Parts: sequence; structure tokens; C-alpha cells
Amino acid sequence: MKPYSAVLFDMDGVIVDSEPLHVRAFEEVFAELGHADHGLHFPDYFGRSDKVVWLDFIERHRPPHSLEHLTHVKEQRYLDLLHHARPIYPGVEALLRDLARNTRLGLASGSVHSMIDAVLALRGLRPLFGALASSQDVTHPKPAPDVFLHAATLLKVAPESCVVVEDSAPGVSAARAAGMRVIAITNSLPADRLQAADHVVGSYSEIQRLLLG
Repeated sequence: MKPYSAVLFDMDGVIVDSEPLHVRAFEEVFAELGHADHGLHFPDYFGRSDKVVWLDFIERHRPPHSLEHLTHVKEQRYLDLLHHARPIYPGVEALLRDLARNTRLGLASGSVHSMIDAVLALRGLRPLFGALASSQDVTHPKPAPDVFLHAATLLKVAPESCVVVEDSAPGVSAARAAGMRVIAITNSLPADRLQAADHVVGSYSEIQRLLLG
């Protein structure tokens, strides 16, 4: 994958095994709203923002609560689950620390900043990143390229000089639309769903070989 100026990491499904926690948080809140049989297929939303899930839920079920209220309730439920489980992927911390010695790192996530801060605090990872880009910072979430382009701007690097590490099909599409090369890891989806990436891998050691040799 060399040469590159920066490596941009997605967070959910790449740094933290959070997708099951997001699903559990949504399902608990849906049940409390009286819609345990909500009709949403969560894998369709991997790599996308909570707002997209809530907009689809609201369209289907017309709850009496505002989008802002629902988003806040689910976020707090997720953070409670996160602090209990602390599910940073084995191997990713060592990869990040090795890369950070000589490479600019950015985070480009569909999560909001409060969730990003909570995840990075679990292992003291915040100092490794020169830029944190959230779906809160841009107009269009993944699969639009906005969050990756914003991260590149914050790092002051050209998009085409960035390598992205992703786990979702929308994330891969977003990175490619930004003109970046992509390594997809099969933490959340099978390899055949990630074929638009430049490389599809099953482990962090494979990412280490691709990026550091």
C-alpha cells in the first residue's frame, strides 16, 4: 500500500467491536417504545449513522418522541453497554501504536463525538490520532465521502495519499468516492460484501504487513 501520507480508521467494527452493542441498545429502546417487532434489518445499517436508523424507524412507527430525544436515549444506553464490555479488538491497539510512530493517523466515523471520545478513552488511544472526524461534522454521512475528506483536510494531506481501514460496504464506498485506497477487514461482513476494497483481510496482522511491510 505504500507510499501513503496518512491512514484513516473507521471506528465501529474496526477499532471497537461495537456493532452488537449498537444493535442491543437499539433493540432495548425499540422494545421500551412498544416496537420489539420493529422490522429493521440491522446489518443493512452497518457503517451508517444512528440518524439513518432512527429516520427509518420513525417513518415506520411514528413514535411520539423527537429524533433528538430518541438519539440521546439510545446513545446513553450504548455508552452504558460500552463501559461494561470494553470491546476493543485484540490486535488493533498494537497496530495503531506501531503506525503512529511514523504515520499520521485519523479517525473517520459515523458515530458522534461523544461516542468516539468514550471508545478512545477505553485504552487511552486519543493521543495517537491527529484528527477525529465524525458524521456530526459533515452534511452527508457514509456512503458519501464527506467524513473521509474532512479527516484528510484536518490532517492537511491529499485524499489520494490516504489509506482507509474499513469494515462496512458503505464505508468502503465512501472511501473509494473520496479517492482513497481501502483495506477492508471482515469483522462485520463476509469478504464477498467488501470486494470494492483494494484489499480484503481477516486480521490486523495482515493490515500490519500491508502498511508496514
